[in-house]
Amino acid sequence: MGQWWYRNIVEPGKLPLLLALTAFVLTFLITRTIVRLIRAGRGPFGNVKAGGLHIHHVVPGVILTVVGGFGAVAGGRHGFGSYVSAVLFGMGAGLVLDEFALILHLDDVYWSEAGRQSVEVVVLTAALVGLWLVGFAPFGVNGVSDNELQDRSSVIATVAVNFLLALGVLAKGKPRMAIFSVIVPFLALIGIVRLARPGSPWAKRLYRHRPRARARAVLRAYRHDRRWSGPRRVFQDWLGGKPDPEPSRAVERS
Repeated sequence: MGQWWYRNIVEPGKLPLLLALTAFVLTFLITRTIVRLIRAGRGPFGNVKAGGLHIHHVVPGVILTVVGGFGAVAGGRHGFGSYVSAVLFGMGAGLVLDEFALILHLDDVYWSEAGRQSVEVVVLTAALVGLWLVGFAPFGVNGVSDNELQDRSSVIATVAVNFLLALGVLAKGKPRMAIFSVIVPFLALIGIVRLARPGSPWAKRLYRHRPRARARAVLRAYRHDRRWSGPRRVFQDWLGGKPDPEPSRAVERS
């Protein structure tokens, strides 16, 4: 175990990345726990206010991210300073992405349906960093041999092909698969050969005169959403808390 740890984590300089990922996940979980306790009126916690202004935790998150980021750039991949900077950066990123939906909408949508985007971005980020930590490199460069690494043209060609495949998957209306295919290029091949989602740029342009393809795309998207939207919502509610119910139209009109 000790040899594996040194060979795969310490020697390649991945320890700061591991510390940052650990701090990121723990900060998100602790923050969500505290916020849910505040929402339920339990415990000694409360909203932070200064002069009547509600200070969202994205503010200290930005400060920690800036300090940790610049510290990491200055400290390199080894040494105590780089480890501390990695922890600070991970904590800051956890606080910032926990309120990603607030930044995106420029509104306090934390407990609304739109607030689910924060949980989704956090899970996606943790998964991508985890894949990178265990050895996957962006655009399939990890699959290039030592001789090919010395040939810049081979590396550039590998990156370009995988980038175009990921872009094609994104055009098919599959952003999650496109993001993961940057780390695991094989996923891009699956996304390319499968039907595009209805309403995507790919479907609008290439299925315009293909009614059968349009119908199959709609049917497949319906079946996929029916199968996975429920479990995804349950997982998001368990992890980040259930959003407030949307007000009915009758209430909005009154």
